[in-house]
Amino acid sequence: MEQEKEILLEMIHSIQNSQDMRNISEGEREELNLTASRLMGRTLTVEVSVETIRNPQQQESLSHATRMIDEIVDKLLNDLEDSRSHLMTLYGACTSDIPSVPIDQKFQSVVIGCAIEDQKKIKRRLETLLRHIENSDKSITLLEHPKSTQQPCNNKQD
Repeated sequence: MEQEKEILLEMIHSIQNSQDMRNISEGEREELNLTASRLMGRTLTVEVSVETIRNPQQQESLSHATRMIDEIVDKLLNDLEDSRSHLMTLYGACTSDIPSVPIDQKFQSVVIGCAIEDQKKIKRRLETLLRHIENSDKSITLLEHPKSTQQPCNNKQD
């Protein structure tokens, strides 16, 4: 349920910020923005609450892992590229796949101390953060190069 909520929020946000919104009439854009805002509000009112039973060591590990991620997020606006690479090292520590980047072994040992459900939530949070960074990069690129994203007119004469 939490994942579905996150996916819905991301979809609504991406629609609001899509290049296509700039290519429609002002009235349609206003109507879509109102609908998106209403849906965003409804989605945000849904609270998914699942209690994970943790021992004190698991609670401390979760708090530590959360603080580590929050510290990087706080620095995100100052140095996007460094924050992204640091988040990638944290994500590499959460995945069983062979990571393409070095992993943060300190973070990995902290995450291993967390309850399994919390490990999954930490991994999902990192995936979401990385996806947001990627999407913001795409938006910035679109803003910097708007002409390259426009479709040429097809002036075919029959």
